[in-house]
Amino acid sequence: MSRLLDQINDPQDLRQLSRKQLPQLAEEIRTLIVESVQQTGGHISSNLGVVELTLALHYVFNTPEDRLVWDVGHQSYAHKIITGRRDQMHTMRQPNGLSGFPKRSESPFDTFGVGHSSTSISAALGMALAAQANNDSRRAVAIIGDGALTAGQAYEALAHAGDLSANLLVVLNDNEMSISKNVGGMANYLARLLSGNFYATARAGGKKVLEKIPTAWEIARRAEEHMKGMVVPGTLFEEMGFNYIGPIDGHNIDTLITTLTNLRQRKGPQFLHIVTKKGKGFAPAEEQPCKYHGVSPAGSQSKSGPSYTQVFSDWLCDMAASDKQLIGITPAMSEGSGLTKFAERFTERYFDVGIAEQHAVTLAAGLACEGKKPVVAIYSTFLQRAYDQLIHDVALQNLPVLFAIDRAGLVGADGPTHAGSFDLSYLRCIPNMLIMTPADENECRQMLTTGYKHNGPAAVRYPRGTGPGAAIDSELSSLAIGESELKRKGQKVAILAFGSMVSSALEAAEQLDATVVNMRFVKPLDTAMIDKMAAEHELLVTIEENAIAGGAGSGVAEYLRETNCQTPIRHLGLPDKFQDHGNHQQMLADVGLSANGLVDFINRFFAS
Repeated sequence: MSRLLDQINDPQDLRQLSRKQLPQLAEEIRTLIVESVQQTGGHISSNLGVVELTLALHYVFNTPEDRLVWDVGHQSYAHKIITGRRDQMHTMRQPNGLSGFPKRSESPFDTFGVGHSSTSISAALGMALAAQANNDSRRAVAIIGDGALTAGQAYEALAHAGDLSANLLVVLNDNEMSISKNVGGMANYLARLLSGNFYATARAGGKKVLEKIPTAWEIARRAEEHMKGMVVPGTLFEEMGFNYIGPIDGHNIDTLITTLTNLRQRKGPQFLHIVTKKGKGFAPAEEQPCKYHGVSPAGSQSKSGPSYTQVFSDWLCDMAASDKQLIGITPAMSEGSGLTKFAERFTERYFDVGIAEQHAVTLAAGLACEGKKPVVAIYSTFLQRAYDQLIHDVALQNLPVLFAIDRAGLVGADGPTHAGSFDLSYLRCIPNMLIMTPADENECRQMLTTGYKHNGPAAVRYPRGTGPGAAIDSELSSLAIGESELKRKGQKVAILAFGSMVSSALEAAEQLDATVVNMRFVKPLDTAMIDKMAAEHELLVTIEENAIAGGAGSGVAEYLRETNCQTPIRHLGLPDKFQDHGNHQQMLADVGLSANGLVDFINRFFAS
């Protein structure tokens, strides 16, 4: 039996199918998504939940002329499949392959590049306003998951959009049953009715008549709101200026197409609430949607030993057991940041604030003001979203908040949207910050303790995955602040290595007979050690898995300039560009951050 999917090379082909054929196409797409993700890794649960929605959107809207903006991108695989990338799905997240997220340079159907959540409504509103200014009839649609509505930016955009007349449609993909229960035949019928032209015309006509009798109009308006409120949870969105429709079954293609067709004709801000099931059509993902949110390729093997995330998880529980003032905070990354065990053991001291990084940081500041000891577990790339709060609410007041910064450095297949390339640069310039970079698992534990006991803001940044395999001390011991560690004594060259780059430095030093210092602290720097290395060597080289611009090496160079040091210094780190997704080790090698790359770098200096 031939696949319908083989006939679909772009949405124009999709629109040639009958509605009756679309459920079969949906199942074929689900099969391809599961097969592809098992081969390449990626996101399963969220993508399987939006297959019917994706088909209905492309069936009704004239894409790419009409703009579809996907929030986060965890929902975009079916979109990629039917927009000309079906035969490339096996390259997803692979070097030189498809991105795991919408990417403007990849396809004209990817109207906005995303990786962080809650940006879709703002972006789509901008596109709708541009169309309005150009007298263009094209439409703009934002597809946002219910989790993304925990972020303030989404509400800022909704509040702004509701006050305008731009033709914007917001589709809320409610995939956790967290908002509505009114899904079924009656709700679907009412959605068709309320989105249709008859209701809109009758409502507009009634308004003209009743507005001349203010009391009657107010009674009618409240009666309408009461009627909607009984069957739909849309009062909030109506109050923000949207015409709210739903909730409807997000897996019923007929209902979706009819409702979207009606809404496409409506002017002004529209809000469609659909309910879907994460992992739809794939039993393991339906039963455990969180586990199958993101998966590794089949047959892939991780290095033995605990990951840095696990080291943090164990430390957090141990420290919480010894100090009742500890509070754990995460912005919707409990599993990813290693707080699941803590949440189970110390429920009253655990706060998942949703996708609200700014709130997470200021919440921690408020807790610290009252004598609590907050620990904010957050990815490097997500901490960027709370930079103002980091400066003004924590550092300016010198509050004791510990930031456990996961996914520092490059992150491989997730690509530049998730890479922690800049945290040393954006943290180092903030007064009062204590910044640490562990070289191994045990040092990570020690630094977390050091930062926790520090009477001020502190950050420990550690990479994704496992470390070199150091034995981990069960004690909650700390380090002397600002003290580095001489790892190897050599000749001519001193390599000042930060965090994850210590292993590469030691490997390179064996070939070069170089000195290696595990710097440990980015702020404050061990200036006595830097002076000693400069006095005893012909060349200093700094190496870090962070942007060279403004990073740890820049701090060393700034210090040496102040001392009028004449010893040459060179820097290795991430270049001034966004690196595409790929294999993590190969990505490091490509920018010279492998042991061989470091050897070549130093040999070129002496050869010149």
